[in-house]
Amino acid sequence: MNVLERQITYGPFLERLRSAPARVLLLDYDGTLAPFCVDRTLAFPYPEVPPLVVRIMRKGTRVVLISGRPVREILLLSGICPQPEVWGSHGLERLKADGRYEVSSVPAHKDYLLAAETMLRDAGLGSQTEIKPGGVAVHWRGLDPAKAERIAREVPRLWKPLLDRAPLRLLEFDGGLEIRVAGPGKGDAVRAILKECEPGAAVAYLGDDQTDEDAFHALKGNGLTALVRPQSRPTAADIWLQPPHELLHFLEEWLRASGGQG
Repeated sequence: MNVLERQITYGPFLERLRSAPARVLLLDYDGTLAPFCVDRTLAFPYPEVPPLVVRIMRKGTRVVLISGRPVREILLLSGICPQPEVWGSHGLERLKADGRYEVSSVPAHKDYLLAAETMLRDAGLGSQTEIKPGGVAVHWRGLDPAKAERIAREVPRLWKPLLDRAPLRLLEFDGGLEIRVAGPGKGDAVRAILKECEPGAAVAYLGDDQTDEDAFHALKGNGLTALVRPQSRPTAADIWLQPPHELLHFLEEWLRASGGQG
C-alpha cells in the first residue's frame, strides 16, 4: 500500500463519468461524510453533504451508503431524503432505496458475542461498549490518550480466547475495535453491487479507515477509490481527499459531470 501524494488527480475519471451509461457512488459514513464525534449519536454529516447527495441522486446516480453502523443509525443521522440505498453493519444489513430490508443470516455465535460484551463491562468499559448486529465494539475516541492507549492494548488480549475458539474477526477502526462474526464485509458489499451494475458503469468508493480497505481492494481496477482523511496514510485507494473542502469539491464535480450544476 502507498501513502498518497497531493498531486494525484481524478480528471480522467470525471471524463469517463460524463459519458458512462450508469453512475454509482459508494460512500462510507463516519469520517467520510460526517466528521468524527465523541458522542456517536451526534455524528451528523457536513452540512453541505445531504443536499449535494440528493442532487446527485436526482441526476441519476445510484448512491449507496456502506457503513459499520447499523442501518437504523444511518437513517437517523444522514439527513439524506429521500433515503439512498444503505448497507449497514459492514454489509450484514441492506436497505434498498425502495424501502425493502434484507439481513444476512448470522452464524450462531451469539454466546461468544455476549461473552465479549460481558468482558468489556467487567473491565469497566460499559460506557465505551456498543452492541451491533453481529458484533460488539469498544470506543475510545475523546478519552485521555493514556487511557485510550491502555484500552487499545488490553482489549485484544481480553478477547483473544474468544478469537481462538470461534470464527470471529477483530476489526480496527478509527477510535476503536470491534469483534465480529465471520460474515460479510464492506468488500463483499462492493462486489455484490458491482455484479448488479451494467457494463461500463462509472463507480467510485469513498472511505476513511482500515475497514474501508477491503472495499478499496474489491473495486480496484473497476472504478475510483478515494481515501477521505485530514492526513494521508498507507492505503490501497487511488486518490486522497481532505475533508470537508476536497470532499465537497469532489461531490460538486460529480454533479457537474452528471449534467447538474455544481
